[in-house]
Amino acid sequence: MSGALAIFVKTPGLSTVKSRLAAEWGEHLAVGWYRQAAYAVASVARVARTRYGVSAYWAVAEADAESGAVAFDAWPGLPVIAQPAGDLGTRMAHVHAGLVAQHGFGLLLGADAPQLTAELLGDAAEWLAAPIPRLVLGPAHDGGFWLFGGNVAPPLPMWKAVTYSAPETAQHLYRAMQGTGEWLTLATLTDVDHMSDLAAVRVALQALTDPTAEQRVLAYWMHRHENLSA
Repeated sequence: MSGALAIFVKTPGLSTVKSRLAAEWGEHLAVGWYRQAAYAVASVARVARTRYGVSAYWAVAEADAESGAVAFDAWPGLPVIAQPAGDLGTRMAHVHAGLVAQHGFGLLLGADAPQLTAELLGDAAEWLAAPIPRLVLGPAHDGGFWLFGGNVAPPLPMWKAVTYSAPETAQHLYRAMQGTGEWLTLATLTDVDHMSDLAAVRVALQALTDPTAEQRVLAYWMHRHENLSA
């Protein structure tokens, strides 16, 4: 099996997105950035699908009967799967286990590190294609992570033992899942929670040697809205 990845998204208008960024930059700009960043991540996922055979999905937060159809229609270009109800650990555990069961291994991505590359996803996929239990982590500069993957499905208590959205989240995740498999650590990227993160992401986008069209659009969009904090 060639594995699969899921990009975790919330749908603007149905859920609050990038609340900390919105408080600093304004909701209109924060939501605009989030949409463009998610499209950029999806474009890299499609390149990875072509190059490495990794299936790709949107994992959408709003799956209830009232808003599910609207949310699913809001995310084009990839098949859509639903996140279950519950806290972040529960949602990630469920989606990841489903990918492992169907595709052999699963990668979970956020939508806020749009400077990622298909090569990084390829490195993760190659690592997880082994016949032995393996995990992979893409750490973020703020102490969180922009990618988690595994060819085994860690049990729910391991996911729920992690303190999320904290400066030590990646360390907590690594410790919680010790003994599950061998680890690979990918490059550390900046993900965007605050205005102070935007400049580093824009520079990283502009430094890409082979950006997707959507990454180029995002870099230009960010350049046009140049009121980025240092």
